[in-house]
Amino acid sequence: MPRVALASFLTNVCPTAGGEFGGRTVGEVLNQLFSSSPSLRSYVLDDQGGVRKHVTVFLDSSPILDRELLSDAVRADSEIFIMQALSGG
Repeated sequence: MPRVALASFLTNVCPTAGGEFGGRTVGEVLNQLFSSSPSLRSYVLDDQGGVRKHVTVFLDSSPILDRELLSDAVRADSEIFIMQALSGG
């Protein structure tokens, strides 16, 4: 099953998130993740279901190509890594 890992800020927000989830596309895998950690959805996706501008989703070490429909295909051994940009001074 594809594995989802989160940057440390997101694990602080939702400590139980991450793990292995079924799905054939990034969107299907993320929907499984959000089913188990609903509060995480608003940190990662915007109101239209696309990846927020300040979030990067990597699939096997490369940024996903489809940030709106999340249709990038995943393999059983894929890793999805979600990283949120932080700013401050």
